Amino acid sequence: MGHLTTVATSLNQWALDFEGNLRRILESIRIAKERGATLRVGPELEITGYGCMDHFLEGDTTLHSWEVLAAILKSEEAQDIVCDIGMPVVHKNVIYNCRIIIHNSKILLIRPKMWMANDGNYRELRWFTPWTKHRQVEDHYLPRMIHGITGSTLLQTKVAFGDAVVSTVDTCIGVELCEELFTPASPHILMGLDGVEIFTNSSGSHHELRKLYRRVELMKEATMKAAPLLLPSSPNGLNQTSLQLGGIYLYANQQGCDGDRLYYDGCAMIVVNGRVVAQGSQFSLTDVEVVTATVDLEDVRAHRATSSRSNQAAAAERYHRVEVDFALSGAREEGDDVRAFAELVPSAAPEVRYHRPEEEIALGPACWLWDYLRRSRTQGYFVPLSGGIDSCATSVIVYSMARLVAQAACTGDQQVISDARRIAGEPEDSAYIPADPREFTNRIFHTCYMGTENSSPETRKRAKDLAEAIGRHVPYHIDLNMDTLVTAIRELFAFVTGVKPRFRVHGGTAAENLALQNIQARLRMVVAYLFAQLMPWVRGRQGGLLVLGSANVDESLRGYFTKYDCSSADVNPIGAISKTDLKKFIAYARDAFELPVLNDFLEAVPTAELEPITETYVQADEADMGMTYDELSVFGRLRKVEKAGPWSMFTKLMHEWGSFLSPQQVAEKVKLFFFEYARNRHKMTTLTPSYHAEQYSPDDNRFDLRPFLYPSRFPWQFKKIDEAAARWPDRSTVSIKQAQEAHVVH
Repeated sequence: MGHLTTVATSLNQWALDFEGNLRRILESIRIAKERGATLRVGPELEITGYGCMDHFLEGDTTLHSWEVLAAILKSEEAQDIVCDIGMPVVHKNVIYNCRIIIHNSKILLIRPKMWMANDGNYRELRWFTPWTKHRQVEDHYLPRMIHGITGSTLLQTKVAFGDAVVSTVDTCIGVELCEELFTPASPHILMGLDGVEIFTNSSGSHHELRKLYRRVELMKEATMKAAPLLLPSSPNGLNQTSLQLGGIYLYANQQGCDGDRLYYDGCAMIVVNGRVVAQGSQFSLTDVEVVTATVDLEDVRAHRATSSRSNQAAAAERYHRVEVDFALSGAREEGDDVRAFAELVPSAAPEVRYHRPEEEIALGPACWLWDYLRRSRTQGYFVPLSGGIDSCATSVIVYSMARLVAQAACTGDQQVISDARRIAGEPEDSAYIPADPREFTNRIFHTCYMGTENSSPETRKRAKDLAEAIGRHVPYHIDLNMDTLVTAIRELFAFVTGVKPRFRVHGGTAAENLALQNIQARLRMVVAYLFAQLMPWVRGRQGGLLVLGSANVDESLRGYFTKYDCSSADVNPIGAISKTDLKKFIAYARDAFELPVLNDFLEAVPTAELEPITETYVQADEADMGMTYDELSVFGRLRKVEKAGPWSMFTKLMHEWGSFLSPQQVAEKVKLFFFEYARNRHKMTTLTPSYHAEQYSPDDNRFDLRPFLYPSRFPWQFKKIDEAAARWPDRSTVSIKQAQEAHVVH
């Protein structure tokens, strides 16, 4: 029996922070060795940070990567351990996303990525070229700064570059990079058939609600059995027999915000023969997290001892092997210390941990906000608190961040304590510990209710109650009326033009009504930035605050917000989260965070409160929009995830909604959505950068690459829909009232 200690790592790297990234890499190697590990795997592009984007095209980025790698090769930490490290490499004037396998100051192999992530949030083909010479290697000539680092009399001037594996004294290691696991014909299949027993996967995988399950299942499947394979030995090239692949899968992932909208959710894992034997945290404020497990190579060999797998392996093409005179395992042989060997116990398989979506909302955006706050070196956050559920959710996420800070501080995390002291205005050598989340929230969080004559006492009270609940009853919450500002703008317009605009309820036109609403919304943005810049000064401190936005993904998709209103902010933690999920989050936080005040927000009718309230009229969001938030979620997923245009959406919804809506009703809903989406698409060009949490985010030019000038009446498409609706049999049996009660349609 041969035992082996393996390791995977989650690092909170930061794009272009070469010094900090080096420090975290060395710390992870040190911890790995301290735990007896002989193999360390880090996340994708860990030297540069994953999110460098067009900086990958700069020669400086590659130069500094080699400088950092040189420092790692010379370090004491990187001796007597095999390390798998990520960085960009220019080979024959082509930029590749690579893994560098090193041991004892020597580079063993440079393995370039073969399949690129190039959809959704990813644009890898913009910066990198995939390696297409499968199972082939070339000589890569190393930069001069690397030549003399080996410490031997022979200089290392070149290294194998390409699709190869590393053969140690006791096993064989193969590399698979992030997207390669998600491809239909993943490299681990053919590597496993050629005798590779350990697969490393270095990833830059971001968080989305409900996404982790898919990632875990792919890794379990990768080491349990594989799908049908293309093998040359088969008459038609297709072998339908599933095989017992087996293997040890080490998954390392970045964890944290490295400078953009994404939060990388860690969850480093070690999987053996389809069983997860070690799992790291998915959300954490810790900069370095190392996950280890003790596994048995013989378990892999026993798992593979099947006739079908052996027949396919015998026909598999060979990989070039780079040999290293180093054993990963503590295999027992004649003369070994039996007692030392007996101390190695294979790790048990724990139950895989999955967070519910409402917990993911509480944790992911909170960790993202913490990274953004500490790295921007500002003094806290400012939220225009309206008394509605959206700004409430943003505020509660800030409070969740404070809870995570307090938890980390209480466990002695010195990095978190140091960052918290600086942000809170405490000296570096002070004894301050942010152990109370409400007290810390009070130091770094400011809110403001900006009322007008159209505001209700209920929303004003909810805003005040929430601020007190999360701020230890001494909150920096401002309650003001801004009617004088609104009146001044109206009077200015009347003075210049000679006419005074009126609200609709006072006899004004639709244009007047909309303009008067937008005045209030845009002035709130101006006031928010004024207070955000000066509130630290009011408190006798330096610096400014970051303004947080509170527009949810459904409102953005529909365009139901004012361009440059108080939804225009520095960052938005809920900008890609649906209203439906936000309500679930608030219900969760009410109990988990002991905030009974949140119940008032759940029961309130969503309203912008931008029009006068009368005895017969109270403004309500869903009535204004002409569709419900639940319907918007459906429209959003069909439009983006299922790639449906107006016609496809109509036909799909006829099958989903045809039992309670007539064809004409479905047609009108689809046409209304696309009309409003199209005419408001220009608003996406100025959308506040938002935490990415949903696959149907309308984030312009990053995730959702679409025009912002449309033929908003879609004459061809709508005509086709109307013609089909006129011919389509009406099978609706459920009344509109029942459908409304089921929260399906408006």
